[in-house]
Amino acid sequence: MIVITGATGSIGRALVAQLHGQDVLAVSRKPADLGVRHAVGDFTSPETIGGLLSPGDRLFLNSSPFPGWADRLNEVIDRAAKAGVAQIVSVSVRDAAPGASLSAGPHGEIDEHLRASGVPHAILQPTGFMQNLIGDLRGGDRFHGAWGGGRMNYIDARDIAAVAAALLTRPVGASESYLLTGPESPTHEEIAATMTSVLGRPIAYVDLPVPEMAARLAEQGVPEPFATELATAHATLSETGWAEITTTVEEVTGRPPRTLADFLADHAAAFAPAG
Repeated sequence: MIVITGATGSIGRALVAQLHGQDVLAVSRKPADLGVRHAVGDFTSPETIGGLLSPGDRLFLNSSPFPGWADRLNEVIDRAAKAGVAQIVSVSVRDAAPGASLSAGPHGEIDEHLRASGVPHAILQPTGFMQNLIGDLRGGDRFHGAWGGGRMNYIDARDIAAVAAALLTRPVGASESYLLTGPESPTHEEIAATMTSVLGRPIAYVDLPVPEMAARLAEQGVPEPFATELATAHATLSETGWAEITTTVEEVTGRPPRTLADFLADHAAAFAPAG
């Protein structure tokens, strides 16, 4: 059985759809109709997920951050090891390391715990999600950041799911980390130009100094110090390798990852003007 946690998220829903015909158990915090067997499980209560696991299962481990989430996910890993699962495929982030800023720090703790667990595993380390651009634009005609002219790689969450689906359905191989990227690393002005072309209305990118972007994020509800850390990340990520492009998606799945134009065309309704 393939147990999918975070089944109602962007990656989880895409993964469920790509595992049609497999023995799948979708797990989320609330009941959901995903067209497969479903169970309620919450990472804040690791036993609710651990209790679903049996010897030989394949576990897809994925969760949005919440207070104390590294400890809770590590407990699920321990319970999975005790249950005798055959493999864990976990979603991490590029440059994850204990002590790193934003979610990269807790992700690094989870990655290290998984590597030490003795369970065969695959750690997926994607760059930025194209899906986040929907929230950045918010149905308007401009989006903001502190990226300057730096190039940034984005990947469609559906391609992350495709890699996970391939790894969860083939014979378990050697434990490995997979750096996942999209096929291009544009500047954010280039992203705005592609949005304009594909969505059929003028879209602009507005570049802000880090302090102004941090203040804007705080106004949107991002707490400090995360607002400042996130704005700072905008200005520095392209300098630390986040513009690098890998061929991992195609190597694992047999097809190239989707372009930004592909993503925008497929999600045009989500980018429609508000009102």
